[in-house]
Order: sequence, then C-alpha cells, then structure tokens
Amino acid sequence: MTTKGELDFSAFPPGSVTEYTTLVCLACIFDIFTKQFGLAPRSAYSEIKRYSPTIHELTARQAVRPFFDSEEKHPRCPYCNAAKRWHARFDTQAIEGGKTSDTARRALVKSIAKKADQFAVLELKSDRRTAFFDWLDTLRLNLDLSLDGWLLDATRAFLERREPKTKWGEVFDDLRAVRRSVRISEGWEREGSRLFLAPPLYNEALFVQYLVSRSHEHGGRTLEGRLTLHELIHRLRRGGYLSAHGITATDQFEILEKLLDEVAGAGQLKLYYIVDRREFLEKVKSVYASYAS
Repeated sequence: MTTKGELDFSAFPPGSVTEYTTLVCLACIFDIFTKQFGLAPRSAYSEIKRYSPTIHELTARQAVRPFFDSEEKHPRCPYCNAAKRWHARFDTQAIEGGKTSDTARRALVKSIAKKADQFAVLELKSDRRTAFFDWLDTLRLNLDLSLDGWLLDATRAFLERREPKTKWGEVFDDLRAVRRSVRISEGWEREGSRLFLAPPLYNEALFVQYLVSRSHEHGGRTLEGRLTLHELIHRLRRGGYLSAHGITATDQFEILEKLLDEVAGAGQLKLYYIVDRREFLEKVKSVYASYAS
C-alpha cells in the first residue's frame, strides 16, 4: 500500500496492467431497491454493500445505468441528475497473467487477502488479441493526439509491453527522436538524444502508432507521417517485414489480421482484475444514512 492508501503496482512490468475507472450512481441503486423492490432502507443497504459489479460493468467501453463515465470535477448522474455526493468510484486494475507478472500478482493478492470486503479479485480467461486491444484503448485515452510528443509516448508504451525487463524510463530520458536503424538487425541502441530501433521493431512501433491514431478517412499518424493501411502495408512489404514473418496474403485486411497476430501475440491467457471497493462501501454507508434519517 502507498501512503495514500492506493495499491502499489510498481512491481509489475509496464504494459502488464490496464486501469479502468467508472462511476456508479447510488441514488439510482437505492431507488431501485426501495421503490421498485419495496425494501426498507436497512435491507436495501445490506443488499447493496454486498454487491460486486461484473467485469463487463467495470470495463465496458460504454457504461450503462447505474454506471456512467465523466471527466467533470462535479458530475451529475445522467440518469437521475444526482449530485457528486451520491456517486461512488470503482478503480479496477486488470493484470495480464504470465511469467513476468505472476510473482508480483501473487504478492499483491496475498497482501489484500484479509480485506476481502474492500477488494474483489476476479479472474477471466481471455486471449492475447483481446488483451492487446484493451491495452491499446487505454493507451489511446491516455495520449493527447493533438501534441506531437504522443508518438514518442506511444513508442515507449509499446516497447515497455514488448520488452518489459528493459528500463525504458531511463532509455527515454531526454530522448528527442526515434529512428529506424540501418546498422542493427535486431534490438535497439541509443545514440545521443536519438533512439535507433532495428527494422522489425521499428515497423511494429509504426503499426501500433497507426492503430492508436487511425481514422477511416486519413489513415493513422506515425513516425513516418500519416499513412493509410495500404501505405503502411506497402512500407512493411518493401522493408521485408512481411516476408520475414511468412505473411504472403495479398488482401490488405487479411494482412492486417496477420500483423495483429505478430504484434499482439496469439493464444490464451488469464486476466486478473483487482477491484477497489473502498470508496463504494464508504459512499453506500453515507447514502444509507440519508435514506434512514
């Protein structure tokens, strides 16, 4: 635990943890239990505080009642117009299972085992492509695509996910540019304020940048400028990336599928969701006090 009472995920490799945050309106929930189900406030309180949201409710791209998303400092419920004091926040961390994260995950779960009412640990079987797109969506939300610096940030995030044992924070310190290397065939090297990536690694970074910023009309922005899918594939084919990975398809969307398998990885994996219920429990208690008074 940190001094602020937040869970400490610093032991996890960057890119192995995806954060989700959503709000729930307790006014909506209490109204359902007291008005529609006819429960007394005390009974409603007992039922609600035991409630544990599903993974879908906590991570859905489009929240549904009684959950909602808002960036406002003092939001109001979009369903019943309840003020902020009626809202509770759920913070959820999704941890990708694997050799690089399992030890840290077990230690974290053990540290919160005695606080089962405050934290929920949920498991879900998934696949690497789904996990990759969840990571990609979170990365997109955390980047300001109107600023040129996002390309470096996206490249660093990809490299952290690709090679989690490397201390990329140190590598990117005071870095000004990322370039395709003509001297090395694999890995990377830094020279002054520039980072040089081997062609395969550089091409995969371009692909991730494309996926982060793509639009149907203008393609995606990359370190090589704005590229359509056709232009990106042409560049990868000309640079030998497709042949090196045995991608012989001619249809661009079939090639896109193959590229996703290469960058995202294939196969199954487990996701572990750590749900912080502390604010929810505190707010449920205060809302019950309002109903019972």
